[in-house]
Amino acid sequence: MEALKKERDFVASQTPCTQQQMERLVDEYGNGMLRLCCMYLGDVHLAQDAVQDAFVKIYRAWPAIPDPAAEKAWVMKITVNVCKDYLRSAWKRRVSLVDQYPELPAGQEPRSEEGRLIQEIMALKPKYREVILLHYYQQLRVGEIAAILGAPQSTVSIRLHRARELLKKRLEGGPYEDL
Repeated sequence: MEALKKERDFVASQTPCTQQQMERLVDEYGNGMLRLCCMYLGDVHLAQDAVQDAFVKIYRAWPAIPDPAAEKAWVMKITVNVCKDYLRSAWKRRVSLVDQYPELPAGQEPRSEEGRLIQEIMALKPKYREVILLHYYQQLRVGEIAAILGAPQSTVSIRLHRARELLKKRLEGGPYEDL
């Protein structure tokens, strides 16, 4: 009970996010958030919208940051949750770009090995894809990923291991064989 009161007092004592703080957050995390959203959503324009929505949520929740030392994990958690919301949205489930733009080539093979790697990462189940994206593209440690996903560290380690194994099987014979 006492700890909860201290946390509420800490939150209440925080001032709203200032313009300088938001600019610092955008400068520090903006590119990483955009990369994460692009990989997670597979669409640059949708990713830009998701980053904007994430910054709005960060701004609104700013006084609620529990630990300033965990700021990056907090920012990335909000970003991942926004991406998940986008993927769950009714529009995303119903609209297909191939249906909207039939002249676009569907199922085209990636031109490079890196393109193939990204395609294989995006083909993973979401629980495996998110740990790969957070670990390799955001350079987060297992403990930070666990905090972002709200999962035990052991679960994150297992998912990371399984994701690597799946990618290794899918990419056998290529330059990424020794993941």
